[in-house]
Amino acid sequence: MKILIADDHELFLKGLEMVLSDFSPQAEIVKAENYSDILTIIEKQKDFNLLLTDLAMPGAHWLEALKEIHAQLPDTPIIILSAVFDREIVQKTIELGAAGYIPKTSSNAVILSAVNLVLSGGVYIPAELLKGTSQNEFDMLKQVEDFSASQDLKEKAKILTARQIEVLRLIAKGESNKQIAYELGLSEGTVKLHVTAILKLLNVYNRTGAVAAATQLGLLNKDDKN
Repeated sequence: MKILIADDHELFLKGLEMVLSDFSPQAEIVKAENYSDILTIIEKQKDFNLLLTDLAMPGAHWLEALKEIHAQLPDTPIIILSAVFDREIVQKTIELGAAGYIPKTSSNAVILSAVNLVLSGGVYIPAELLKGTSQNEFDMLKQVEDFSASQDLKEKAKILTARQIEVLRLIAKGESNKQIAYELGLSEGTVKLHVTAILKLLNVYNRTGAVAAATQLGLLNKDDKN
């Protein structure tokens, strides 16, 4: 695994490097200290599996920088790690292609949980930022957060929508988010949100766990699997 991390505060950057090294000891971690560094690095290297970056850094305005980074690395999940905690900014970063938004005040466990979710094809958004938003896709995640608080696994699985079952069956066949989006006529962002809902409702951390849980609950059969 190859991960690019960026922050203009050296102490935070080193701490993040340590957390990710514990998460994946074999990972190659490349560091950048500003947007200029990121853009220089990705001009030469395109094989990153994940990018974690601060939002407000020297070198460019975050809006233009994220557009350029996503254009250069369209298939690389991007997670924002920021002290900025604003719902509109979070929504804008997701619209620009980010797959996650983690407050810098988050614990190491939350950061690693978010990384696992994003690497599984989902979208991580703090529960606090889901409340009160009117955007349909965010409402879907808010419903999951609210429902997950008090129900057992079988009850949670019952609120998987027909579309989410379709996504789950294609996950079981080994299809990527991009392939699922094409087959179902959805945007890739919408597929990511469905994957997030599926993982949260089935209480698993990755796609393999989702398939195993869904099989156990009778949501999949042999014909659904690759």
